[in-house]
Amino acid sequence: MVSRSSLRLAMRALLVRENFEDVSAAGRALGALVDELERREIEIIVSDDVEDAVSIVATDPSIQCLLLDWELGQTPDHGDAHRVLDAMRDFNSSVPIFLVANRSAASTIPADAMTKADDFVWLLEDTADFIGGRIRAAVERYRSTVLPPMFGALVKFAQTYEYSWHTPGHTGGTAFLTSPAGRAFFEFFGESLFRSDLSISVGELGSLLDHSGPIGAGERYAAGVFGADRTYYVTNGSSTSNRVILMASVTRDQVALCDRNCHKSVEHAMTLSGAIPCYLMPKRNALGIIGPIPPEHLTPAHLRLLVADNPLAPEGAKPVHAVITNSTYDGLCYNVARVEELLGDTVDRLHFDEAWYGYARFNPIYRERFGMHGDPETRDKSKPTVFATQSTHKLLAALSQASMIHVRDGRNPIDHARFNEAFMMHASTSPCYPIIASNDVSAAMMESSGEHLTDVSIREAVAFRQMIARLNAESADDNAWFFDIWQPDEVHDARGRTVPFHECDPEHLATDPTCWQLVPDAGWHGFGDIEPGYCMLDPIKVSVLTPGMDPDGSLRAVGIPASILTSYLGARGIVVEKTTDFTVLFLFSLGVTKGKWGTLVNALLDFRKDYDANAPLERTIPSLVADYPDRYSGMGLRELADLMFAAMGDLKTTATMSEAFGILPKPDMSPVSAYEELVRGNIEKVTLDDLAERTLATGIVPYPPGIPLLMPGENAGPAEGALIGYLRALERYDLRFPGFGHDTHGVEVEDGLYTVHVVKKS
Repeated sequence: MVSRSSLRLAMRALLVRENFEDVSAAGRALGALVDELERREIEIIVSDDVEDAVSIVATDPSIQCLLLDWELGQTPDHGDAHRVLDAMRDFNSSVPIFLVANRSAASTIPADAMTKADDFVWLLEDTADFIGGRIRAAVERYRSTVLPPMFGALVKFAQTYEYSWHTPGHTGGTAFLTSPAGRAFFEFFGESLFRSDLSISVGELGSLLDHSGPIGAGERYAAGVFGADRTYYVTNGSSTSNRVILMASVTRDQVALCDRNCHKSVEHAMTLSGAIPCYLMPKRNALGIIGPIPPEHLTPAHLRLLVADNPLAPEGAKPVHAVITNSTYDGLCYNVARVEELLGDTVDRLHFDEAWYGYARFNPIYRERFGMHGDPETRDKSKPTVFATQSTHKLLAALSQASMIHVRDGRNPIDHARFNEAFMMHASTSPCYPIIASNDVSAAMMESSGEHLTDVSIREAVAFRQMIARLNAESADDNAWFFDIWQPDEVHDARGRTVPFHECDPEHLATDPTCWQLVPDAGWHGFGDIEPGYCMLDPIKVSVLTPGMDPDGSLRAVGIPASILTSYLGARGIVVEKTTDFTVLFLFSLGVTKGKWGTLVNALLDFRKDYDANAPLERTIPSLVADYPDRYSGMGLRELADLMFAAMGDLKTTATMSEAFGILPKPDMSPVSAYEELVRGNIEKVTLDDLAERTLATGIVPYPPGIPLLMPGENAGPAEGALIGYLRALERYDLRFPGFGHDTHGVEVEDGLYTVHVVKKS
């Protein structure tokens, strides 16, 4: 019986050899070695086929040693052995590999193979006991390096089984065992979680607040992995990470340049710090997809005018900080080197909100398109200091609320002691140690396998994109319809030829970033004359387009609102990331599989069939009929889609959205002043009929697209203006179609009417 280690992971080796029934001397020696390894508590997985072996090494991270027969395949070039060797190294760069060979073959093993392997097994010259001991030692050395600093220390502490006389009060989970509900809770999560839920009283693990001990070592380790000078582990999300940075960098009445396509946490940070935001307006296309801030809007001359035109900015004020969302929600990535060049003459500190983009450093397709790009050792310190916030839990592998702050010092840096004051202001003295450990593990995963993991995600996304594009093209040839993807219609292949996207070599699409760069005036993206190379579409963020709108914004005669597709998919257990009028966003994150996206393709095909047949909603979206029987009972899928599409045309929801978000509202007061009025109770709730020319006490953020329509302190504008007009369109649409209401932060719905909080008139 194979024992389990403290990691609850057996020592496991993969043995790849064609003939396990070999009765030769070498075969008998190999059998003796297998027996010896099992005696040493190493579980042996055997494979006698190259395809099977490649599949195992590419999918089973529990393999801690590879024993590879150099004569596999019995070919002069040892091609099969090379394939398995390369597959193992592609998946894991540090797992020990032993080549099983005879002494006469040693001189013929090429340097490349010898470099990738760690050791050799001479079956007929060394004893099974000696070879087994070397293999066991190699496995133990490997296991000792697998765990990153903080998680390794946490595992070690959890093994000590000490009595706890400190917080937390559940004392390793035992308190939960005293009641039925507690016992169920304990059994559901397992003992390891509770034994690792500790407090700052455990000095062996260090402190998150002063970044000492294994926690500090973990942060330093992550800094090296992600290319930062310093990294801070944050246990309450990138919302807090953004607040920490801005609170450390900007204070009351200083000017900060702020991407209007910012997360709500940036708005909160402006309020907390007392900063005066000057907003950088991104482009947006007819579909409502948010584009980049044009480079011409980041020049010193333009920014001087932007600050001078802000009535709240002190005369002659110079911006001290700039925050930009990278990548955007829809997957548009800046050339960060170019952004640094443009903004470098205006601000000393650049802050990239990369909450959805923590994987970028680990694949060359994203080169120079993330905050910590390049080598920190060779960075020009005269350039601005750069901050990046990353939600480790979003598109890497970590527990919810896990986040990191990465810092690369440059001009006018904030030293650790000063920065840590802001950090401690937002950190708990009782952080969740499993969340900290998950940050540590995420860094270790990306260090060892980051390029492989991201490469798999990109390739799966490319395969899905090409399949949908092919089905769309085939449907058009048959005078039928299908969904499309927001991506280039054509690309240049490796030979420079222009080919349809779905006909391009997938290898080229997965490795050449020029395939994804936004070309000036290309119709598919809708952002006009954009600077070449400035912006790129992230392959793993896939926006499926429903029929109904042309790239220029004109509505077709017939269309399918994306929200009905989202509801249809939800009824089949498929949850999407984001839905706009005609787009549905899917994230091809780490671990996505062909089976997962294949199920999605089948669901899209089923939708087309049910839509064309006007299948009843009772079957296609049963929860909708159950919740609103008076509205939807007896209605078909296409019938509802037609009604919703007609309402979108009548209310001009997409057009009014583009118009509203193209306006930069007039600020009547700063965000912090508006918040102070809210705290004093000097606010009132009004309907849209009474909103004209009022000052907002809280921000209004429609989801999607998730960017502020109005920030606290801004003026709502005239009654017939675009801002109130867009909110009216949403309000009327929600009344017509219960169950499809819009999620608008800052808006409360009372009897079907939108209400918002405004500052009382003086």
